[in-house]
Amino acid sequence: MTTTRRRFLGQMAAGAAGLTLGSRLWASTLVPKKKDKLGVALVGLGYYSTDILAPALQLTEHCHLAGVVSGTPAKLKTWQEKHRLPDAALYSYDNFDSIANNPAIDVVYVVLPPSMHAEFTIRAAKAGKHVWCEKPMAPSVKECEAMIKACKDNNVTLAIGYRLHHEPNTRKLMEIRRAQKYGTPVRATAEAGYFDPRKDHWKQKKALGGGVMGDMGVYPLNALRYGTGLEPIAVTAKASTTRPEIYHEVEETMAFELEFPGGVTGKGEASFGKRMNALRVDCTAGWYELVPFQNYSGVKGRTSDGLALDAVVPNQQARQMDDDALAIIHGTPLLAPGEEGLKDTRVVEAIYRAAASGKQEQV
Repeated sequence: MTTTRRRFLGQMAAGAAGLTLGSRLWASTLVPKKKDKLGVALVGLGYYSTDILAPALQLTEHCHLAGVVSGTPAKLKTWQEKHRLPDAALYSYDNFDSIANNPAIDVVYVVLPPSMHAEFTIRAAKAGKHVWCEKPMAPSVKECEAMIKACKDNNVTLAIGYRLHHEPNTRKLMEIRRAQKYGTPVRATAEAGYFDPRKDHWKQKKALGGGVMGDMGVYPLNALRYGTGLEPIAVTAKASTTRPEIYHEVEETMAFELEFPGGVTGKGEASFGKRMNALRVDCTAGWYELVPFQNYSGVKGRTSDGLALDAVVPNQQARQMDDDALAIIHGTPLLAPGEEGLKDTRVVEAIYRAAASGKQEQV
């Protein structure tokens, strides 16, 4: 009886152990392993993806290139050979939705003309992928809201490519503003522009989301907001062009003035026809500025009491993507979520209304 009883208890214990081990193995197949490096798929293989983001992804610590999406088969082949991507990492716009079946891809980075941002952000969210979307977020508030909703409904994050929110001197300026070391803002100016010699580009086509305000204009607009820490309540604006043979569908230059609560004012300008690159905020007890404020490298500034803002970051886009990857990995807030892009787009819509009416428009 004793031997039989011992054998019985041993068999029961072994069975229980096996059941526990089996349960753990079964559970491990259901719960995905937490990653410390996320796979990123670039959607749209134009200049910014090719010359800026792809090289930056070679420098990132927490994400890597895991896929590419293009409507041009030759581009996909070139990228595959250059970056040693498997066939499973290549997608067209038509079969993009099948990206849902690729566990190597965690994030979809939408780098397309603005008119296509909403479509591919929503499709990526429905595929269960986190989304990084280049700025401007979308041409309309309605599209921005749909993008935010799709990501929330599918339990994925949405970050907008505001690289300067990750840039150390810009972040220091934001800290200075929050600490009110120089008092409270009174007026601010921001201008961003370059001479674009191209004659046939999406930035010159209204249907693709072109026009300087939705593109370069987001830089001074966003800078006036983070430079003052305030949200505009009204705006006046004037659109113009010096090359009507090129900029006949959209504006080449946009000048605008924002009214903030408490009588604070912001003056902004953006252009595809002239070079500009400065941000300055005058406060009740001093000032702070960044000149240049929106370069891919070399952003620097100073304050009225001689403080230098001259930190160096090796690669802004690598910093941006690593920051956003870490936010996903650790479940922490994004520095520039979809709501940030929505706020800018709401003001952009008001600026276009003001330029059309010639009157002050409410935001």
